[in-house]
Amino acid sequence: MNRPRPDHCQTHSVVIGAGIVGACTALALLREGHRVTILDPGAPGGEQAASYGNGCWLSPMSVIPPAVPGLWKKVPGFIADPLGPLAIRWTYLPRVLPWLARYLASGWTEQRVLRTAVALRALLRDAPAAHAALAEEAGVGALIERRGLMYIYPTRAEFEAEALAWRIRRQVGIEWLELPAEELRQREPALDRRYGFAALVEEGGHCRDPGAYVAALVALAEAQGARRVAARATGFRIEAGRLRAVRTEAGEIAADRAVISAGAQSKALARAAGDRLPLETERGYHAMIEDAPVGPRTPLMPSDGKMSITWTNRGLRCAGQVEIAGLDAAPNWRRAEILRDHLLRSFPGLPRDLPAERVRLWMGHRPSMPDGLPCIGPSAATSDVIHAFGHGHVGLVAAPRTARLVAQMLAGRPPETDQAPFSPRRFR
Repeated sequence: MNRPRPDHCQTHSVVIGAGIVGACTALALLREGHRVTILDPGAPGGEQAASYGNGCWLSPMSVIPPAVPGLWKKVPGFIADPLGPLAIRWTYLPRVLPWLARYLASGWTEQRVLRTAVALRALLRDAPAAHAALAEEAGVGALIERRGLMYIYPTRAEFEAEALAWRIRRQVGIEWLELPAEELRQREPALDRRYGFAALVEEGGHCRDPGAYVAALVALAEAQGARRVAARATGFRIEAGRLRAVRTEAGEIAADRAVISAGAQSKALARAAGDRLPLETERGYHAMIEDAPVGPRTPLMPSDGKMSITWTNRGLRCAGQVEIAGLDAAPNWRRAEILRDHLLRSFPGLPRDLPAERVRLWMGHRPSMPDGLPCIGPSAATSDVIHAFGHGHVGLVAAPRTARLVAQMLAGRPPETDQAPFSPRRFR
C-alpha cells in the first residue's frame, strides 16, 4: 500500500477526467484532505462526455451484465443488422474479436452472471440516496428524483421470458411491484395500450439533467479548493515506483497520486501506468423531444425497445442502443432515429409532424470492460495511480461508491466494498 505521509504534507492528487466518476472522486478526495487538480480538455458536463447524454437512470438494479447465457447465438445477427439494439460494425470486427470473446464468456453460465450481479449490487446499492445528498450539497437537489423506475412489457409472458435476469435480481436483494394492465394504465395513462404488464422497482431514481449535474459537482469541487486544468493527460512520470508527475499536452503537473477516470479515453493512460486492459467503447445514442406534450409519469423501459424513456429538464429523452465500432467511426444517426420512432409508438399522444429543431440526437461512448465490471484499483506500475473506469452502463449510478473506494485505497484503508471483483489484475 502507499507509504504514509507526514501530517504537514498535503497529498496532491490529479483526477484525470471531469465526468461523473471524476467529479465524485474529486469531491471524495477533497473530503480526505487532498489537494486536488481535475484534468480534462473538455467542459464538465459538455456534450462530448458520456455523462451528458446517458439514460439518466439511477438504477441499483442494473446488476445484469450485457452478456447472458446463449447470447453467442445472436452474434451473426449483430453483424448483419447495423440497426439492431446491439450492432457490431463488420469493419471493426477483427479488432474487437478478443474483447467480444471475453464479453460472451463472462455471461456463459448463470453462475457467472450471478457473480457479476453480486459484485455490482454492492457497488450500486443506495446510489439514489448518495446522489441526492451530493446534488443537495452542490445546490442542485431538484435534479435528482427518487420515484422509482419501471420495466414495461406487452404481456406477462414477455416478462417471464426474462426470468433469469429477474431471478438473479431477487437473489441479490432487489424487490419490485408487479403491475397488471389495469394498474399500469392508471399509473401511465399516456402509454400505448399494447403494454399490459410492468415491474416497478421503487428504490430506483433518475437525474433530470446529467450534464448540468456533473457541471455542478465539478463547480462544487472548485469551490472547495480543487483546481481545474483544461488539458489532455498523456502519461506519467514514475520514479522508483512512486508517481512524480502527470504528463499532459501542456507539460507536467507534479503529483503524489493520480486517478484515471477518463472514460473511454482511459485505455492509453492505463497502458502508460503499466496495464494492458481490454477497455472498449459501447457507443450509445439518444433522441430527445423538446416541449413534448405527453410522456411517462415514471421513467420506464419498454421490453420491445430496450431503451430508457425519461423526462429531463431539456425534454423527453429516450436513450439506448449498443454499437461496437470504436472511438473514431462516424455516428450512424439512423440508430438515434430508431429510438425516436419507438418513443413515438410508445406514446401515441406525441405529435408525428415534429419539426427537426425540436428533436435532438446525440451519440456518446460508454467505457466498457468485457465482463461488465469496472476497473477500480491500483495500477501495475505504482499504487500511487488508481484506475477508476470501465463502468459501461452503470457509470452514473456507480460513481459515488466508486469515488469512496478510490479515496479509501489512496488512504490505505480497507475499502468498504470488496474490491477484488473490480481489480485490474483480473485480466492478467
